[in-house]
Amino acid sequence: MNSNEQGLKGLKLKNILECLFFVASEPLSTKQLATICEYPEQEIEDTIKELAAEYLERGFHLRAIAGGWQFMTDEDYAPVIERLYRPKFHQLSLPAMETLAIIAYRQPITRAEISEIRQVDADSVISTLLDKRLICEVGRLDIPGRPILYGTSEQFLNFFGINSLNDLPPLEVNEELPSQQENIKE
Repeated sequence: MNSNEQGLKGLKLKNILECLFFVASEPLSTKQLATICEYPEQEIEDTIKELAAEYLERGFHLRAIAGGWQFMTDEDYAPVIERLYRPKFHQLSLPAMETLAIIAYRQPITRAEISEIRQVDADSVISTLLDKRLICEVGRLDIPGRPILYGTSEQFLNFFGINSLNDLPPLEVNEELPSQQENIKE
């Protein structure tokens, strides 16, 4: 069955996907869509690519983000959208952005390491980032006290509109910090 054929009680796959993307508040994965629509994943992927191409010249696009697909407004129209949502839009504070950047580039990382890099106590900022679900606990360091290791979450990718951490701008580092990967216990 191709995307022009009808399934699911006579509905076109392309239209089904448009409806799902329109109402979804978070990115939808190809696997999720295949289950919901009862179509093979390859058929879903092909149709998503068609839809993404069709929306390139509009005020919003279908973009790969956080391991799924979601309608996103075109960046050129951000000033108009901000006028509509300015009262509801919450920016992160400078300390929160700084802490989030440290976590994003150094993860997995402990609270103590974050505080050492920032040279201030990071407890309240980490609590705020956890509350906003921008970071999460990713394990524990295998040393006495077993401190919690933090990393970015899927919500972080969604918040910044990126598909993976590889989409972050490169970080210029003067010296390498040792990785904690080998000491992690889930």
